[in-house]
Amino acid sequence: MSTGNGDYKYPATGVECAHHVAVPPPQPFTKSLKTSLKETFFPDDPLRQFRNQPASRKFILGLQYLFPILEWGPRYSFQFLKADLISGITIASLAIPQGISYAKLANLPPILGLYSSFVPPLVYAMMGSSRDLAVGTVAVGSLLIASMLGSEVKANEHPQTYLHLAFLATFFAGVFQVSLGLLRLGFVVDFLSHATIVGFMGGAATVVCLQQLKGILGLDHFTHGTDIVSVMRSVFTQTHQWRWESGVLGCCFLFFLMLTKYFSKRRPKLFWVSAMAPLTSVILGSLLVYLTHAERHGVQVIGNLKKGLNPPSLSELPFGSPYLSTAIKIGIVTGIIALAEGIAVGRSFAMFKNYHIDGNKEMIAFGMMNIAGSCTSCYLTTGPFSRSAVNFNAGCKTAVSNIVMAMAVMITLLFLTPLFHYTPLVVLSSIIIAAMLGLIDYDAAIHLWKVDKFDFIVCMAAYIGVVFGSVEIGLVLAVAISLLRMVLFVARPRTMVLGNIPNSKIYRSVDQYPAASTVPGVLILEIDAPIYFANAGYLRERYDIYIYIYIYIDIHKESGITRSKLFSYYPLSVQTALMTLK
Repeated sequence: MSTGNGDYKYPATGVECAHHVAVPPPQPFTKSLKTSLKETFFPDDPLRQFRNQPASRKFILGLQYLFPILEWGPRYSFQFLKADLISGITIASLAIPQGISYAKLANLPPILGLYSSFVPPLVYAMMGSSRDLAVGTVAVGSLLIASMLGSEVKANEHPQTYLHLAFLATFFAGVFQVSLGLLRLGFVVDFLSHATIVGFMGGAATVVCLQQLKGILGLDHFTHGTDIVSVMRSVFTQTHQWRWESGVLGCCFLFFLMLTKYFSKRRPKLFWVSAMAPLTSVILGSLLVYLTHAERHGVQVIGNLKKGLNPPSLSELPFGSPYLSTAIKIGIVTGIIALAEGIAVGRSFAMFKNYHIDGNKEMIAFGMMNIAGSCTSCYLTTGPFSRSAVNFNAGCKTAVSNIVMAMAVMITLLFLTPLFHYTPLVVLSSIIIAAMLGLIDYDAAIHLWKVDKFDFIVCMAAYIGVVFGSVEIGLVLAVAISLLRMVLFVARPRTMVLGNIPNSKIYRSVDQYPAASTVPGVLILEIDAPIYFANAGYLRERYDIYIYIYIYIDIHKESGITRSKLFSYYPLSVQTALMTLK
């Protein structure tokens, strides 16, 4: 029985094994390399549809691959149009107030939130493969931009520089996303495990909610830090500046938004109630401020919003800026987070409707819409869960719902922006808090605790890192712990002795199945990882230990060979490990 140790021999056991396994024929290096690369980067064989096709057909298939709308567009029906119209108008009513709110969260002009709900959805409708994803800005991406970019350039001191760097970061996020898609590197996103995302999103949502205390309490000055200590210090050192008018108004609208959300959860058919609530809040808040002149009593309002469609911003991308490296870093981080959220949301709803979305194709679509957005005065966009859930519940059939939403936003930009002049900032803060509370997934954290304690630690590390440190610290901490776990899983894999389940041909771990019995004269091991240099030494020692147990208990139990005598056949490292065994 071979162990891989050539410097010593095991004692004769009296049982000779004569099982010879043929050595597989050697594979040529080029063939082996080609197989490995294909399995890693092209497991779905995306070029199979082009084989044995004429050139004209290959051209059409290529266009359909890049622009899926050309594939399903010819089959589009009037019934689909009716469903998509309803869905598009419904998500537009949510996108308009959310877009304005999230732009304020990113310390950008509010109008950019509307710009970002016009051009990117049109690009995604042509290039995306999800039928249910509703494209727009997200709170976490906005927070990342405000936190990472705000640490380098202050938005209130250098607004133009801050704005242009936000466009540049969005451009690099798009380039990074397209590169991942073209190079078939979608598996990079998988390093953000479910536990990491739950903890990070929950922490980011907590930080966002705390930062909205500025709007709820009507404070003029607030900390640029995102950690809970800085926020609480900023809030409670300015108690003399709290405005009760803003506080009362904010609490009333927050209660209204949470009530409609609760009502829609209890009665799913009335999903439109919570979907329309943010726009209703904006309308009611604007009317209240206009009729009572509340802006004269400390209630802050949005002010003038520029009328018209997206102005071009390609010439404003500062590629020669001294903050170029900062923009690249922000683009990579926000690009990964946007991909992780968008693809996860798209796959979730695709499962409900039993269709498949191509992760690499989605990366290209996200990247192109962010590149196009950065050139048309938009900032980072992806597929937010709240908006996509409304789109799904409204009965959308295709990505045309994004086109309908974009058209509704276009009409708003052309004709309706003056109506938002009196919209109170406290209403926007209430809308953000109501949306963020849904991202704190207590049930998922409890489930992680029950299923896998290590995953729970990863989740809490991300949450605590974001809340008490910063969004970057939380993200790095969670990813580092996840990678450490992956390394430990491969370097120290579980090794189990298998036994036969009585009256069957099934073999299971003898530790988990006490009824399983080992096969006389044969030791069957299961190793939960591939064998390579990082775990070879560990597995050799573990193998030696199992061999010792097998020999001592099953074969030499009744012989004259003592335990100490048997020890002498093993290296010192194995003898040390064996001393711990009973």
